[in-house]
This record gives sequence, structure tokens and C-alpha cells, in this order.
Amino acid sequence: MISAQARDGAVALVTGASRGIGLAVARSLAESGHRLVLTGREPDALEAAVAGLRADGAQAVGCAGGVADSGRAKACVALAIQEFGRLDVLVNNAATNAPYGPLMDVDLTRWRAAFTVNVEAALRLTQLAWRAWMGEHGGAVVNICTEGASHVGPNVGAYGTSKAALLHLTAQLAGELAPLVRVNSVSPGLVRTEMARFVWDGAEEQLAASLPLGRIGEPEDVARAVAWLISDAAAWVTGADLLVDGGTRVRAAAGTTSPYAVHERLRATGGE
Repeated sequence: MISAQARDGAVALVTGASRGIGLAVARSLAESGHRLVLTGREPDALEAAVAGLRADGAQAVGCAGGVADSGRAKACVALAIQEFGRLDVLVNNAATNAPYGPLMDVDLTRWRAAFTVNVEAALRLTQLAWRAWMGEHGGAVVNICTEGASHVGPNVGAYGTSKAALLHLTAQLAGELAPLVRVNSVSPGLVRTEMARFVWDGAEEQLAASLPLGRIGEPEDVARAVAWLISDAAAWVTGADLLVDGGTRVRAAAGTTSPYAVHERLRATGGE
């Protein structure tokens, strides 16, 4: 599933890559021959991630800072061109699940901040990648959305709404940037990440029992989906959303009659 671009030394920019899904994606892309630019808000964690990848033989550099900062986004794309001379793949993974709680209690300043991270940053980085390389040479963009973007859940209204916007943005960009750039998304269910720890920690057995495939997701499950979408195997795929959720949406057909355990946990926890 290695892309022709990877064989030519393709470069991938992965946001939110110091841990969790972003780091798993970075490792997967390194294994397929991509050179990497990683972003992350925490400089120490990002430095450790880059060092780990380099120790495994990857060519990787870090660009510390949050993607909501337009200046940092420009710096990260510029770093890719400066260090490697190209930018073939963009994976928009960085996200926030704040503000958490009923929408009637949401502070609108924090609501706007969530859209800046979850939606605006993905558009900005895609614009920058297009102008710097992809608009002339082509490439692939993958946005990390969520299984919950298609329905509602307790206390996650801001997160779900912003990710639904990202899902629509994915489709819109796919049409506008074709045929040079393919734009797709991956929508995970509950995955073992730090951002979701408040949901799965201490309740894995209960959560696994509520899913047809019998376990919560791992970051590597999402990384494999991303790797496929940017590979030659998906060369005729754009504007698609690849669901990676352990069967969450088909629970009813699996005979699960108990309340959805993830929603029960969301009701019971404070989040953030």
C-alpha cells in the first residue's frame, strides 16, 4: 500500500502528532517511506516523538505550537518546504473536545476556539499546502473527524458540531481540489487516547461489551485507515469518509439492547 509518492521521498505533515492517533499515523507513514513534519502544542512531548521516530530510522522534524495559531501553521508548512523541498500529504488530526457540557451552558468564546482548532485550522493548512506544493504537484489530505459527527450525544455538542463541519469541509475541498489533490476523512469511534481517557479509563470492559467487535479502538486502527487513504490503493477515492468505529453504528443489528456505554460514560463524567 505504499504510494508512488512515498517511493519518491514524499513528505507528510501530521498535526497533533506528539501522541495518540497523530503519533500512530506518523509511525505508519514513516514505515511506508514518508519523511515527516510533526506538530504538537507541547514542545517536550513533540521533541520526544520526533526523537523516537528518528531512532527508528525516520526522517522527521518537529514544529511546536498549536494549529489555531496562523503563524505556526505557516511556519510548519514552510518547514516542510525548507527541510524536504515538498509537501505531499497533510493529515489534520489536532483537535479539542472542549467546551464540554450542554450547549445552553456553553461559553461562546470557547465555542469559537473549538471551531478554530477543529475546522478553521484544517482549512488554513490545506490552503497553505495547496499554495506551497499541492496546487502544482498534487497530493492527499486526510481529516480526522469522528463517528459522532452524524448524530448527537450527551455533553459533546460543541465537539460534534465542529466535527460535522469538518466532515462537510472534507467533501467540499474534495470537489474543489480535484483532480490534483484527493481529500478524505477518517471517522473513529472511541479510541484509547489521552483526550478520550475520561471516557474509557476504568470502564473498558463495559465499553467493549457494547461494541460488536468487542473492544475499543487503538490509535493504530485509525493510522491504518489513513495509510490506505493516501496510498495508491485509494487512488480513485476522494470526498469519502472512512468509518473506523468497531461497529458502533451497527449495534442494533448486533443485538445490543443495553444503553450505549459511551453515552452513559459521557453523562457520568465531567470531561475536559
